[in-house]
Amino acid sequence: MEENKTQQQPEVIDLRQVFRKIWASRRLFYKTLPTAFVLACIYILGVPRTYTSEVKLAPEMENSGAGGALSSLASSFGFDLGDMQTTDAITPLLYPDLMEDNGFVTSMFGINVKTLDGDVSTTYHDYLQKYTQPSVWSKPMIWVKQLLKPSGKGGDSKFDPYQLSRIENEVAEAIRGNVKISVDKKNGVITINVQAQDPLVCKTMADSIKERLQLFITEYRTNKSRTDYEYYKKLTEQAKHEYEKTRQMYGSMADANSRIALKSVELKMEDMENDMQLKFNTYTSMNTQLQAAKAKVQERTPVFTVIKGAAVPVKPSGPKRMIFVLAITIVTFIATSLYIVRKDLHFQF
Repeated sequence: MEENKTQQQPEVIDLRQVFRKIWASRRLFYKTLPTAFVLACIYILGVPRTYTSEVKLAPEMENSGAGGALSSLASSFGFDLGDMQTTDAITPLLYPDLMEDNGFVTSMFGINVKTLDGDVSTTYHDYLQKYTQPSVWSKPMIWVKQLLKPSGKGGDSKFDPYQLSRIENEVAEAIRGNVKISVDKKNGVITINVQAQDPLVCKTMADSIKERLQLFITEYRTNKSRTDYEYYKKLTEQAKHEYEKTRQMYGSMADANSRIALKSVELKMEDMENDMQLKFNTYTSMNTQLQAAKAKVQERTPVFTVIKGAAVPVKPSGPKRMIFVLAITIVTFIATSLYIVRKDLHFQF
């Protein structure tokens, strides 16, 4: 029995022996670590630096008083009832999905941008296509792809955001990679994060995307109210036209029959006066509805509070060159150590 227990005991790794073995093979580190350091430096220096600008926006939420109190009570227990309080079909949580829509993304093509040094002043589409530098190590792959892909040239047809050419689709995908929209579920704050190789370009784009997002939200929130306003505006104009026409007819007839005291004329004048009064009442009623619809548009127009405005970044956001080189060096050290003690740890390479 004692022999079986002895055989079943797991093998214990002697760490002192492992460290001795690593120290004895330290000459191997003199080769691997400098090589990894140099290669990591060469690689990361070939990756262009990028800058990031951020905007934080707090839109007005359409909540009822009771709903707001209930939300405050529920939030104290860790529940979020924000989605249940709004009557909008598109909630703030869906705003990030706008970047998946070609119509919204391609609306950024024509935004005018200018680099910080002033050398480049063009549209965002041309900036991404002509003035954004790819990584040095990706240039051979890009060259091969350009050779393999057909050079199909589009015609002079009207631009369709949902039928993009190859180049336009690549630019749209680049925008999706550079622009990130996120929403905080707890407080509803919208964060717009824009990345570019020039600090002024990313600041300009952050401001422009903020304005486009505000416009989209405003148009969506006021769509029905604006439709109602246009409807009542048309009815009011028609009612005003009918009233003015009837009033002119009544005035002309009153001037023509001012000295005639016939009963038939009096009855006709009375009928026209009643008709004019009805037309006036209709016009007044439609004008009241029009003003109410106009007030509804203003009521539905959301108010945006900019919590953090876009700024021209001073330092690049990436790549983190020192961290990258340090990480590669540490990984190389660990891999070399494991290679040295592979037999002691029963690793098979």
